[in-house]
Amino acid sequence: MSRLFSVFVAFVASFLLIGSAQAEVKVLTSIKPLQLIATAVQDGVAIPEVLLPPGASPHNYALRPSDVRKVQSVDLLYWIGPDMEGFLPRVLNGRTLPSVAVQDLPGMKLRRFAEDSHSHAEEADEHDHDHRPGTLDAHLWLSPVNARVIADKMAADLSAADPANAERYQSNAKAFDGRLDALDARLKKRLAGIEGKPYFVFHEAFDYFEEAYGLKHAGVFSVAAEVQPGAQHVAAMRKRLQEVGKTCVFSEPPLRPRLAETLVAGLPVKLAELDALGGYTPATAQGYEQVLEKLGNDLAGCLESL
Repeated sequence: MSRLFSVFVAFVASFLLIGSAQAEVKVLTSIKPLQLIATAVQDGVAIPEVLLPPGASPHNYALRPSDVRKVQSVDLLYWIGPDMEGFLPRVLNGRTLPSVAVQDLPGMKLRRFAEDSHSHAEEADEHDHDHRPGTLDAHLWLSPVNARVIADKMAADLSAADPANAERYQSNAKAFDGRLDALDARLKKRLAGIEGKPYFVFHEAFDYFEEAYGLKHAGVFSVAAEVQPGAQHVAAMRKRLQEVGKTCVFSEPPLRPRLAETLVAGLPVKLAELDALGGYTPATAQGYEQVLEKLGNDLAGCLESL
């Protein structure tokens, strides 16, 4: 009887050891685009979690107690950095497991908001007050070059944390890199016909994407969501649109600024949306490409329809 019991104990112990060795590495990202890159790397092994729900702003998100517990407990955490998720540094101070601010990764191609970004002092009506000249443009995930750097870092981290699946992570990162090559070619072809066409945005979030594909917005109509601009402010913005003629003005989902309809009333201007975060994109290996492809199609589609 004791021999049978010893065999049983040995079996249970070996089972627990195998289970421990194969324990899933828990990955959490701050925003959806990072989750989509991580999903491509973890494809076939696990699905990473994302902190912000669809529609939430990474600039001013309010963490719930459950969010704080999740941040403290996951094995690997990826975020853009303090220039984007200003709510995270305080919570991360108490975290002992690895946290990666991708804006600090070697090889990242970073931009800074410039004085000549159509937000000059003499054009105060178009100034994006949250994006002061000289500060880091943290919307870095919209550059395919940066997405490759992030994927490679995730693959390296996951391979170290989960050696049993290291080959899979590296293979997935290589496949992601190849899909980005194909995506880049498609986007260059899709956007070639709209180079030089003027358009306006409500938020200066797309400079990385524009730089990659030879585009440039003509102005930024930055308006705080809780503040209704005065008549003089609106008149100045309408004058700029009248000077340009047929054009598109893009807001970001889920909210369209309250003055949007007033701003374009009676003008040959179309209102449309560009989604930089892809909040409702399914977490699949191809999700990141879908966000950028939709961005390109929505941009080109509006400008081509004028």
